[in-house]
Amino acid sequence: MKHLFIALSLCTATIAWAQSPNDAQIAAIVVTANQVDIDAGELARTKAQSKEVKEFADLMVTDHASVNKSAMALAKKLDLKPEDNPTAQTLKRGGEANIAKLKGLKGDAFDRAYVDQEVDYHQAVLNALDKTLVPNASNAELKALLVKVRPAFVAHLEHAKQLQASLTKSKSANRNKKP
Repeated sequence: MKHLFIALSLCTATIAWAQSPNDAQIAAIVVTANQVDIDAGELARTKAQSKEVKEFADLMVTDHASVNKSAMALAKKLDLKPEDNPTAQTLKRGGEANIAKLKGLKGDAFDRAYVDQEVDYHQAVLNALDKTLVPNASNAELKALLVKVRPAFVAHLEHAKQLQASLTKSKSANRNKKP
């Protein structure tokens, strides 16, 4: 369940231990991280059982696509080609593993797994933004974009936590019902 969270946490640690990422690497990490969430959201749009989870998935696809559009426009403006790097590659592999796991789930199990992953993922992204990406961004416009999108990630995390709590309550209520 926490593969992607662990992967992003390890990526952050790897960046801290190795040399700091440059702006081109940060751009690749940002684009990849958003794409991972877009891919999970697109799957959840079709597989989620709960209306609220489907609506959350729609929001994830829309918001993360918007961030990617802004990031790519800025990269083009700055003539900054996103540079593939081990962190971006690890994120991509983690996203693919998450999708593979989610594809094997249905109903409430899918909803809970998707939302649990979203909580973990958004927390990990916020940690990476705060500890690695923003501090190492050397271009002021790139740094400003990262700072600008942070509140959306906080809102996504809080929304996912609310969904997580409601799904847990719903599961508990269903278990406590007498036949």
